[in-house]
Amino acid sequence: MRTHSRRRRTSVGIGLTATALALGTSFVAGSATATAAGTDKSDIVYTVHPLTKQYSTGTHPGALPTPSQCVARIGLACYTPALIRKAYDIPDGWTGKGQRIVIVDAYGSPTVRQDLDVFSQTFGLPKADLNVYYPGGAPQTSTAHKGQPLGWAGETSLDVQWAHAIAPDATINLVVAPNNYGNALNVAVKYAVDHDLGDVLSMSYGADEAAIKGKGNNLQLQQSHANFAAAAAKGISLFASSGDDGASNGGPALAAGYPASDPLVTAVGGTNLFTDDAGNYQKETVWGDQASCVVHEPFGCTLGPIGATGGAPSTIFPAPAYQAAVNGNPMRTTSDVSYNASVYTSVFVYEGFNANLDDNGFYFYGGTSSGSPQWAAIGALADQQAGHRLGALNPALYAIGAGATHALAFHDVTSGNNAWDGPGLDAKAGYDDPTGLGSPDVSGLVGQLVH
Repeated sequence: MRTHSRRRRTSVGIGLTATALALGTSFVAGSATATAAGTDKSDIVYTVHPLTKQYSTGTHPGALPTPSQCVARIGLACYTPALIRKAYDIPDGWTGKGQRIVIVDAYGSPTVRQDLDVFSQTFGLPKADLNVYYPGGAPQTSTAHKGQPLGWAGETSLDVQWAHAIAPDATINLVVAPNNYGNALNVAVKYAVDHDLGDVLSMSYGADEAAIKGKGNNLQLQQSHANFAAAAAKGISLFASSGDDGASNGGPALAAGYPASDPLVTAVGGTNLFTDDAGNYQKETVWGDQASCVVHEPFGCTLGPIGATGGAPSTIFPAPAYQAAVNGNPMRTTSDVSYNASVYTSVFVYEGFNANLDDNGFYFYGGTSSGSPQWAAIGALADQQAGHRLGALNPALYAIGAGATHALAFHDVTSGNNAWDGPGLDAKAGYDDPTGLGSPDVSGLVGQLVH
């Protein structure tokens, strides 16, 4: 079994400039004002690090073990699309037909179509309707640091395969940036919004707010927020992963990740999901290996600590009105919602892009970047049931979360801590930073969103 390290990326910007706009959301200014976008003083460098363990080169259901077999053989659980749909109560007839999901990534994957086909065939899903766009030109793999495009290839595989798993009849529009700087990813998001490529949009990448020069004055952040405001105006629902380095992003102080911290984005935190072999929901705990992996996982921590969900107060955005009923913090807090994310309770993803053919096959994947595309797919299911776009979901989600019917829509995650090489925050009854309002009971949640 081969372990993939966390792959962090840097590359060159493409020179998009931005101006400050009055968008109805205030920012906290930093001590230094950014100069021009695209310089080393103002660039936002986004990272992904899908967390993986190799399993098998098998490509048929019989080659893949059940969750209990995975626990017995390796010390982690493993879930198929059918099991995740069962656990989160997604009705069989809800497929996202007629809806479009935008996935934004950098670098992309050279085998994304073939790998998605293998994934679909293995799990009995319909062939995916996948379109790929390169608005900033071809990925600049020759200028990336060693291994970085490979990490984004894994991320791309995870995103498209699991968006398809949850909404198998939805169209997936993958928009690929040529590198992972803020300029390039801003161009990709703007292209998707301007061309109205989807009803929902997922971003499985992030940057530590503490590393964003100038904070709210940063021109790339302002352009990013302008893109989100334009998306909200079109009724596009936005989702982003809260991060995999805990409440402090691996640093000495609490730190939210961006773009998850933008108030127009639904931030998806991570859990350990436990089911039986039929997919029946049992419980969830905060994904926080360093703080609680032995305590909260019934099968221990045989592979050692692997990661922890993000979720912390923002240092850039004041608290939005929709959080007032559940959160006394003066700043915007993440997460808003949560989803299975631990490698110890992993999902299967097919990789076919490895240079060594023996390395291709199904892998165990985790990370909050697994939750963002699946929540986007849930948004597509909700749009399908409503018959129209539901748009920015946070106000409605928090209204449900603060109401008497919260338990019908969310699984409240009440145990665990998201420390990772720094301070962490505890789960508790009701809203908390690591897991937000909780993970979805999709049937119950969508029923409340559309009525």
